[in-house]
Amino acid sequence: MSDSDISDSDVSQGFVSEDEAFPAPPLTASPSKNHEKHRAAAKNSDFIVQAAFDSYFTHMSTPAQTSTNIFSSLVPPLSAEEYVEASYAFGPPTIQSEILTSELARASLFRKFLLELQEGFNIICYGYGSKRKLLNEFALNSCSKVGHVVVANGFQLNFGLKELLACIEKVPGVSSLALASNSIESQSRRISDFFAQPSQKRHLYLIIHNLDSPSLRGAKAQLCLSVLALNPKIHVVASVDHINSTLSWSSAQLSARKSSEKDSTGSSGRGFAWLWHDLTTLAPYDFELSHADRSSISGASGGMRKRDAATQNGVSMVSETAALHVLASVTVKAKKLFALMAGKQLEAIEASTDTGDLQQYAIGYATLYGFARDDFIATNDTGFRALLGEFRDHDLIVGTQHGSTAEALWIPMRKERLTKVLSTLKAPE
Repeated sequence: MSDSDISDSDVSQGFVSEDEAFPAPPLTASPSKNHEKHRAAAKNSDFIVQAAFDSYFTHMSTPAQTSTNIFSSLVPPLSAEEYVEASYAFGPPTIQSEILTSELARASLFRKFLLELQEGFNIICYGYGSKRKLLNEFALNSCSKVGHVVVANGFQLNFGLKELLACIEKVPGVSSLALASNSIESQSRRISDFFAQPSQKRHLYLIIHNLDSPSLRGAKAQLCLSVLALNPKIHVVASVDHINSTLSWSSAQLSARKSSEKDSTGSSGRGFAWLWHDLTTLAPYDFELSHADRSSISGASGGMRKRDAATQNGVSMVSETAALHVLASVTVKAKKLFALMAGKQLEAIEASTDTGDLQQYAIGYATLYGFARDDFIATNDTGFRALLGEFRDHDLIVGTQHGSTAEALWIPMRKERLTKVLSTLKAPE
């Protein structure tokens, strides 16, 4: 169809010519501007419509918009004293499993455990609540009467497989066998060979709390434990709390079975022969979490208490415990400098009604140096910088730039905690 064949009625029905759809640009416009106008017109036009397939992948390629206001970073953690006070307010747990409250139920469970162990299985316990007290009672009242007992606290940070093997080697006679090398593989093989001897009548009972702990869940640790677990004279009773604990072992390790005691002549088999028991006790994990900072929302997964979870101006707030730990290892002059700076910062906070942003109470470097020189804490700039370096390394004192050259210093601690630290420093020893 030519342009001359288009009638007025066609135009009214929506048929337009190419010139009308994309009108010619003015002669004064440059070629590059014309190109940009054509691209914008094509982009805004409805000639190309995305299908549902295209729209799906366009949506998936868009990065997710997440907020930086994380709840754990907005709520300041409790101090050790605040946590203990809040814990005692709830009192002892009122809901407990029948296994913990009934001596008859525990006795029945322990008899079942011993029977399953004698039949060539190992026991692994799961469920909500601490299982430490119950398994320790089983080790003391049942296992210790029939063999050697080794209890391993896998939840401790400084505990590993080497510590477990060292405890087992304290069993009389184990260390008398030759050791091929000092590796943990050789140690575990020597232990297995010792208890595989026909002359060895007493069995070994391993009670392992938190077998799924980071120190024991490694491939090498699990391999060595599987050598011990498949020995018919070594019985393993372990607890797990991680939701993905079953993924630690292959199907071959889970389905492995122990040979009879008569055939145990240093077998090279590996596996666990687990029997799973739901040991829900609803007991608190107080002892297992004694190394963690439970007063902080984000502290239970970390190690020892170091900092608060809250931040201000991109700087982590320091906890009272961390500050006292640093102050215990610095010189007397450094303590005096910190006390001087803390006092000045608290005076500025008391004089203001806004206690939100602590950086606004920062003290100028020259001003603080003048105070330190007047109090004979530092007589020269070199000594003053050396004292500040003790705290800068641990982020107990933070510097910020005011203007182009001036530096201001402040302590990233909440008012009430800084007050406690200052009172501790001033207290007579």
